[in-house]
Amino acid sequence: MREPRSNTAVFGMMAEFDGPERLIEAARQARAARFPAVDAYSPFPIEELTEILELTDIRIPILTAVGGVLGAAIGFGLQVHTNLAFPIDIGNRPLIATPGFMLITFELGVLGAVLATIFGMLILNRLPRLHHPVFDVETFGLASMDKFFLVIFSNDRRFDSGATRDFLMGLRPHRVDLLTQPVTEP
Repeated sequence: MREPRSNTAVFGMMAEFDGPERLIEAARQARAARFPAVDAYSPFPIEELTEILELTDIRIPILTAVGGVLGAAIGFGLQVHTNLAFPIDIGNRPLIATPGFMLITFELGVLGAVLATIFGMLILNRLPRLHHPVFDVETFGLASMDKFFLVIFSNDRRFDSGATRDFLMGLRPHRVDLLTQPVTEP
């Protein structure tokens, strides 16, 4: 059996900035230069970046709603099925007493929404991911303290190592790093 060869592929290019204003301006210029595959890392949420990077993914709210409705339907359906399969006449009350079923229906609706949200978030974020190429940049740990980073990914149709580096250097960052990731071939 052959040993797999390990190579590296370019993941993207990362620029480090010292303030949120510089990061916002860099993100604006990257969008103006028509780089669609851009991401930013900062120690706190920056509202302007949400608009600039067009972060409008609504998959998690949809998963939450679907999980909630599905959980509520399962809760209500189980109670209806149980009462119809094993009918007990108590005080001549109806077998399907909707007000009495609402507590379990609500609880399973909440449970379904929470589970759909958690598992949907983990799957959509491709977690758990023990290593990410941005972790190879020695100063990236400061993204949780006082540094701001802008990444242009290599899957961007306009990405070219030299031209992208020149573009990022024109934004006057502290440093620009090439991000690589290992690729194994059989």
